[in-house]
Amino acid sequence: MIREAMLYEREEGQKVRCRLCSHRCRISEDRFGFCGVRQNRDGILYTHVYGEVIAAQVDPIEKKPLYHFLPGTDSYSIATIGCNFRCDFCQNWSISQVSSREERIQWGKMLSPEEIVANARQQGCRSISYTYTEPTIFFEYAYDTARLAKDRGLMNVFVSNGYMTGEALSTIQPVLDACNIDLKSFRDRFYRSTCKARLKPVLESIERIGGSDIWMEITTLVVPGLNDSREELADIAKFIAGVNPAIPWHISRFYPAYRTSQTRATPEEKLREAREIGTSHGLQHVYLGNVAGEYGDIICPNCSKTVVKRQAGMREVAVHIEEGRCPFCGHRVAGVFR
Repeated sequence: MIREAMLYEREEGQKVRCRLCSHRCRISEDRFGFCGVRQNRDGILYTHVYGEVIAAQVDPIEKKPLYHFLPGTDSYSIATIGCNFRCDFCQNWSISQVSSREERIQWGKMLSPEEIVANARQQGCRSISYTYTEPTIFFEYAYDTARLAKDRGLMNVFVSNGYMTGEALSTIQPVLDACNIDLKSFRDRFYRSTCKARLKPVLESIERIGGSDIWMEITTLVVPGLNDSREELADIAKFIAGVNPAIPWHISRFYPAYRTSQTRATPEEKLREAREIGTSHGLQHVYLGNVAGEYGDIICPNCSKTVVKRQAGMREVAVHIEEGRCPFCGHRVAGVFR
């Protein structure tokens, strides 16, 4: 469905300036923005993906990954086509790198915000996640759905690359409960060459979210030869600790995909080295992803007792936290718990 976009301004010569993500595209008449789903028609910016889901399914919240947010619950997860990054290693490239510039067809199926919220409630989900592709580029759809979900007692989650503007974040903040932000590297040259973006706006988003009431966890996909040096991993850990040492850091194993099909998978020892680096720089919760036998138990940072136990592919979760506190020592454990 085509609908007028939010967060843009008109300029001379029928041009528009999009203020949704940090590309801040200046779009000429009949052209699309970098994301490929927002188009200038007669000096008005339109989104092409409102109401058209390319993916909709129930996931455990741990898959986002969010380990400290409603552990053991399900999240109704949706996406549209498109993205504002061009990551060479994208795991979901078959939907994220599709563009509305192509011959117009309906991508996926039509689902209204009301239908999404109803589906989530019917399937016993505690939250709705805007995920798989970049939720910022289907902002209007996510925003309307999130407001309705909030009214119906559901929580809202963004799984994002963090490239949204401050204006977009301020708009969604009242109805956004949690997010996982990909911090893909700590080198601007990586972002420019691999993602066709910049590092600084991502860091600014993390700092803004860290100062808000939105629960945040951070993921870094460690790609051999691209972002896996000790120096860079230490820089990421120090930055996260500087925002808040209680922010969980998910260090995820890379598997060959898309344009990096010839790159080897990340050695597990490199991930364990990254975990050691994270804890040595004061991070309280560091997790490994895509590694057999790593289920993401939450350990109390004060007494080292297990307060959330996960197993069987994270489908079996035992939560021992009582009113946000460790039952063994009373320490408040960072997160949002039932």
